[in-house]
Amino acid sequence: MASTVVRTPPEAAAPARSRFDRQRVTHWLSVNGVYVALLLVLLVDGLFLDRFLSVNNLRTQLVQVVPVLIVALGMALVIGTEGIDLSVGAVMALAAAILPLYLGYGWPIAVLMAMLVGALAGVLNGTLVAVVGVQPIVATLALLVGGRGLALVLADGQAKQILDPGLIGFGSDRVLGIPKTVILAVLLVLLVGFVVRRTTFGRQLLAVGGNPRASRLAGLPVRRTLIGVYVISGVLAAIAGVVITARLNYSDPSSVGTLVELSAITAVVVGGTPLSGGRVRVLGTVAGALLMQLLGATLNQFNVPDSTTRIIQALVILVAVGLQRSGRTT
Repeated sequence: MASTVVRTPPEAAAPARSRFDRQRVTHWLSVNGVYVALLLVLLVDGLFLDRFLSVNNLRTQLVQVVPVLIVALGMALVIGTEGIDLSVGAVMALAAAILPLYLGYGWPIAVLMAMLVGALAGVLNGTLVAVVGVQPIVATLALLVGGRGLALVLADGQAKQILDPGLIGFGSDRVLGIPKTVILAVLLVLLVGFVVRRTTFGRQLLAVGGNPRASRLAGLPVRRTLIGVYVISGVLAAIAGVVITARLNYSDPSSVGTLVELSAITAVVVGGTPLSGGRVRVLGTVAGALLMQLLGATLNQFNVPDSTTRIIQALVILVAVGLQRSGRTT
C-alpha cells in the first residue's frame, strides 16, 4: 500500500512561528524592559540635559532614592509571597519618632530600638496574615493608619531636630566620595539578593509565593516564612526611616515615609517582580527604583508639570504590568 505524504504549506506554519517569536520577545521585555528603559532615560539625559550625568548630580539622585530602594527590597520579598505591605511608611514614621527618645543612650542604641520597632510591626503584620488569616492588604492597612498616629503620639506631634553627631555624620558623610547611605543600600541589596538566591529561607519564600497550599502539603514552614518576610520588611522600613531622618537632621513623623509604600510597590512591579508571587527580582527592583527616580528628575528638568509627570509614571507602571501578563499568557 502506497504511503501518503502530507505536506504542510509554508503559510500554515507561519502563525505558530509568529506566536513563538512574540512570546520570546514579550518574555524578554518583561524581564529586561526596565533596564532598557533606564538606559533610554540616561541616554536622553546625556544628549539633551547639560551636566545631568555629572558626578554631583548622580550622587544626589542616588542619595534621594536610597530610602525608597531600601523599602522596596522588603516590599519585593513580601510581594514574592503574593502579599503586600502598606504599613512601611508608618513604620518609617515610627522609627523617626523613636530615634530622639533613645539618642541619649548613643546613636547605636537608638538605631537598634528603631529597628526593633520595625521588627515588632513585622511580627504583627505577619501574625495577622499567617496565623489569623487576614488578607495582607487589610492587615497592613490597619498599621498604615494606626502606626503613624502612634508615631505622632510618641513625638508629641512635633518635629524634633537631630543633634547627635554620629547620626548626622551617617546621613552626610562619604567614604571615597560615596555617601554612607548609598554604601548601606548597596550592602542591603547584596544581602537581600543572597537571602533570595542562596538560602533555604529564600527558597521557601518563593515556594510559598508560588503555591501556598502545595508548600503546606510539602511540610514547609509557611507561617514562619510569612512572618519572617514581614519582619524583614518592617526592619528595612525602619532602616529607611533612620536614613531619611539622619539625612534631614530632623525627626518629623508627620511627613517621613508619606506615600513611600506606593513608590516601593512601583519599583518592585516595574522591576519585574510579579504581583502573583513566586518570584523576586532584586536587581530589577533596584533598576525600577532608579528608573522612577531618574524619570521624575528628568521630566522636572524639562519643565514638565507635576501632573503630567505622574501620568507618565502611571503609564510606565501599566506597561510593566501589561508585559508581565502577556509574558504569562502568550
